[in-house]
Formats: sequence, structure tokens, C-alpha cells
Amino acid sequence: RQRWRADGRALRKLPVHVGLVVTEEEPSYADMASLVVWCMAVGISYVSVYDHNGIFKRNNSRLMDEILKQQQELLGLDCSKYTVEFANQDKTGQVLNCQSTLKVLSPEDGKADIVKAAQNFCQLVAQQQRTHSDLDVNMLDNLLSSTNGFPDPDLVLKFGPVDSTLGFLPWHIRLTEIISLPSHLNISYEDFFSALHHYAACEQRWGK
Repeated sequence: RQRWRADGRALRKLPVHVGLVVTEEEPSYADMASLVVWCMAVGISYVSVYDHNGIFKRNNSRLMDEILKQQQELLGLDCSKYTVEFANQDKTGQVLNCQSTLKVLSPEDGKADIVKAAQNFCQLVAQQQRTHSDLDVNMLDNLLSSTNGFPDPDLVLKFGPVDSTLGFLPWHIRLTEIISLPSHLNISYEDFFSALHHYAACEQRWGK
């Protein structure tokens, strides 16, 4: 536990929001829970879990049970409490013990959410509550429901052989660093931390 905290503090920069994107057909609840708990342990504030079939989101209680189990085993009870959210759903009411926030996403929280936001904006214009010139980046961000209250991801860890994020938050990853790993199955903490170290060493030029 002390090592994980020290690892987080030792990095030159730590992502605020990490997306964990699984492109493999058979997602592992235990391995994904390990990744989430490691994110908590090193001090990452926001974590998004995504698979392109929406398996984790449909079975979010199973994933939550595994996270709670591993978090209890690995972190103990010495962190302040926080509530875990699932995107587009009410808060679960379950409490974990670390200062992080989790959302579980599926493809409906990507392109479909952008379509819904556009429809909502058109309705506001039709009702004369907004004009077409009001639409900008901040307005669209506010209309998107799936990531309300979440910053854009600084880092996406993509797991699997597919060279694509398969619909993960297409609006939000314009400036995101994406690191590909072969698989999330049986992933080790060393693999996870190596990816964080790689991110910390990256020079982001913001399109320059």
C-alpha cells in the first residue's frame, strides 16, 4: 500500500482522469477491478471503465462487488469515503474507501450521447431559450450527460489487439494520450505502472 502511494507521488505528472478501455471479447471483472483499485491507490481522481459491448455496464453490480472485495483486501479502510457513480444512472449508494470517482460507460455514452445533446440543443433553440450562435465547446460539454462532472481523460489505457477505442467518448479524447497494452487479462501492477510512467514522460504538444 505504501509503495503504491509512493509510486504515484514519484511520477512527474499523474493523470487526473484515466479511461480503461477493453476491446477484447471476454472482459475479466477481477482484472478490471484490480486496475480500478490500482488507480485509486496511486491517487488518480477519476476512472472510467468501458467495453464496446457494454458488458461491464450491464453487470455493474458484479464489477462493483469485485472492486469492493479487492479494495478491502488491498487498501484496507484508511482512506476517506466516496460514492461510486455509474453513467446515466442514479448513484448506487455503495461506498468505497478512497478519494476517486468511477463511471462505467458503454457505447451509448459516446456517439449516442452526442446525438442526444444535439437534439436537446435544437429543442432549446426551437423554444427560443437559446440561439444557434450559443453552441460552443462549453455548451456541448454541459449538454453531455454521460460525463457530467468529469474532466476529459488525460490518459486512456486500451487493452486488446484492436487498434481503435471503439467509440469511447469520441468528443472527450481530442487531447488524450492513448497507450495500448496487449490485454487486461492477468495484467500485473508492473504493467500498469509502466504505462503511467510512459504517460508521465510524454511531452504533449497540444497539436503544435
